[in-house]
Amino acid sequence: MSLPLARFALHYRLFSEAATTGKRNGRLISTLKKRKFTSTATHRDKHKASEEVLVVVGAGAAGVYGAIRAKTLAPNLNVVLIEKARPLAKVKVSGGGRCNVTNGHCVETMMLAENYPRGRKELKGAFFNTHGPVDTMTWFSDHGVELKTEDDGRVFPVSNSSSTIIDCLMSESTRLGVSLQTGKAVITASPTDGGKFLLGIEKRTPSSVEYVEADYLLIASGNGKQGYSLASQLGHSIVDPVPSLFTFKIEDPQLADLSGITFPKVKAKLKTENVQRNIPQLTQVGPVLVTHWGFSGPAILRLSAWGACVLSRTGYKGTLILDFTPDLHIEDVKSILTQHKNKFVKQKVANSYPTEFGLVKRFWKYILGRQDLLGDILWASISKDSLVSIAHMLKHCDFSVKGKSQYKDEFVTAGGVPLSEISLNTMESKIQSRLFFAGEVLNVDGITGGFNFQNAWSGGYIAGTSIGKQAGSAKLCEANSVSTF
Repeated sequence: MSLPLARFALHYRLFSEAATTGKRNGRLISTLKKRKFTSTATHRDKHKASEEVLVVVGAGAAGVYGAIRAKTLAPNLNVVLIEKARPLAKVKVSGGGRCNVTNGHCVETMMLAENYPRGRKELKGAFFNTHGPVDTMTWFSDHGVELKTEDDGRVFPVSNSSSTIIDCLMSESTRLGVSLQTGKAVITASPTDGGKFLLGIEKRTPSSVEYVEADYLLIASGNGKQGYSLASQLGHSIVDPVPSLFTFKIEDPQLADLSGITFPKVKAKLKTENVQRNIPQLTQVGPVLVTHWGFSGPAILRLSAWGACVLSRTGYKGTLILDFTPDLHIEDVKSILTQHKNKFVKQKVANSYPTEFGLVKRFWKYILGRQDLLGDILWASISKDSLVSIAHMLKHCDFSVKGKSQYKDEFVTAGGVPLSEISLNTMESKIQSRLFFAGEVLNVDGITGGFNFQNAWSGGYIAGTSIGKQAGSAKLCEANSVSTF
C-alpha cells in the first residue's frame, strides 16, 4: 500500500468485515493482500490517525479544483485524489488542445445559466454567484496563468496550450500536499456506523482490493459508470445518461464532396417526429462546418446539446433545416438573384452567382444540383419559378439526419445524479451527509464554449469550500475538546 493511503488504512478486522459485506451484496471481493499492523504507534502516527480524510473520486477539472479548495481551507485535512486513468485528461484535449477554460461573455448568472440544457433552471440560484466565470479567471490569473477572451467569448490561456492549465492545477495541488493516486478505481462505497465511508479501491489489474475509510467523499468522476455506480450504492437515483455534444450524420452522398467548407453564419433548426411543439433552443445560429459524414460546428453542437434527449428517443433521426442567408429576408434573396440574372444574362449559372450570399462555388453548384440546374444553362434561361426555388433552397435547405458521431474527444453527456438530490449551495447530498458531487457526474451539461468546464470549476469550488469548512470546524472542536480535558 502506498504511503498516503497507509495513513488511513483500516485494521485487519475491517478487511474481514468488508469482505463479508461484499459477499452479502453479491460481489465477490478479490483476495486481499496481507499487511502487517502494529499495536504500538509513535506520536506522529497518532497525529496522522486523527487527521480527517477526504477521498476525491476522479482527478478531472472538478475533482482537482475541489481538492485544492478543500486543502486550502483545511491544511490538516488529508486529501487523496483517486484516478483510474490520467489526471485532467479532458482538460488536455479540450478546445483542440488549447483548453477552453470558461466563457467570458456570459458572466451574469441568469444569462450564464441559459447555456445549460440540463440545469438551466436550477443554476440560476447561488451556484454561479458563489463561483462564476470571473472568479475562475481571477483564480487562474492569481496562480500565474495569463488568459485571453476571444471574439466569441471563449477563454483560453495566452499560451494556447492546455498544458498551462494542467501544470497550474497540478503544481498547486502538489504544493498544498494533495495526494494523487492513479491507476486505481473506487468500486464500492458504503456508510459506516461511525458516520464515515468504507471504500473499496481496486487497482488497474483486479488482483486485490484495498479498503479504506474516509470522513468525506467527493464524487467527481465525470460521465463514467464508476461515479454512477457509487452514487447508486449510496442511495442516489441516476437519470439515464445520453450523449450531448455530437455532430450530425447526414444521408446525402453529394455532401461528402463539400467536406471542409465552413459557413460563418447559418441558422440551423432541428425537427423530430416526436416533438410537435416549438422549442426555441432547437433553433441555433452560428458557424457550420461540412464534414465527410455530415455537419459539425458550433451551431450544430449547440443543437445536439439541446436536442440530446429528444434525439436519443428517435434513434438520432430527424430533419435539419439550414438557412444559409440568415441576415436576409427571402424577398431580399429573390431580389438579389433577379438583379444578378439581369446583369449576367449571357453567363453560365454554374460559374456566376451573387457575392452577397458569401457562398463558395462548390456549394453553389450543390444548390443548383438539387434544383437540376447544372450544365451549360445560362442565366437568361432561368425562369422566375427557378429563381424562387433557389431562394427557397438557400433559406430552407433540409437534410435528413441519420445518426450522430462523437465530437472529437470532448465527449459530454446529459444525465447523472439529479440536481434535486443535492444542495447546490454546498454540493452535499441530501440523502447522505458528508457525501458531495461535482462536475459531469451530475445531471448538468452545457453547450460548447467553455460552459462545461465552468460547471466543473463552480461545483468543485463549492464542494471543496463546504468540505474545507466542515473539516476546519471538526478540527477546532477536537482542539477545544483536548484543551478542556
